[in-house]
Amino acid sequence: MIRWDLPGHGGSPAGPIGPGATVGDLAALVLALADSLGIERFAYAGVSLGGAVGLHLAVHHPERLDALAVICSSAHFNGAAPWRERAERVRREGMGPLAESVPARWFAGDFTVPELVRAHREAGPEAYAACCDALAAFGLTDRLPEIGVRTLLVAGREDPAAPPAHLRQIADAVPEATPVEIPGASHLAPAQCPRAVLAALRSHFDGPPRRGMEVRREVPGDA
Repeated sequence: MIRWDLPGHGGSPAGPIGPGATVGDLAALVLALADSLGIERFAYAGVSLGGAVGLHLAVHHPERLDALAVICSSAHFNGAAPWRERAERVRREGMGPLAESVPARWFAGDFTVPELVRAHREAGPEAYAACCDALAAFGLTDRLPEIGVRTLLVAGREDPAAPPAHLRQIADAVPEATPVEIPGASHLAPAQCPRAVLAALRSHFDGPPRRGMEVRREVPGDA
């Protein structure tokens, strides 16, 4: 299993992207990483912007994917204006003011993960702003029917950034899609409800394809 950080996040340098970056630019970095490791085909899972990268790969580079999981993400992110405004604010004020609202945007209820909030605050402002540019320019709604790879769609029931309706829109358009909704989760469902998300991923990636209802029963339980 290989994990990658967005540029300027975690231990990754900000240099690979800059102002005007696109989701396609990030997808190209993923493919370059796979190429450097000699990996021709792979299963891919991504959260939020990472999920958008997965959708881009499935549309533009289907020959590279065996399976796809899109978690708390969307084929569009509610228009360009809010993301452009956020990018401008981060370039002007840094990450500090934005980080104050992170727990309310990422988690449901009083739940939080201090390490994730701290990592967000420490992200490179220019790289974060470039990621906002990518979200502002992103939109694949019209091309979703072209996705032929098996696709798992995981939504947090209380997610305001990528609400379940956005995942259902993808499920309605992608021929081999299985939607799963996680109760009690917001935008970072893998952090707030890791066991449920892990069960969904294992059901999707391990072994032969399974029917959507089997996966939905396993994740939240029969009740």
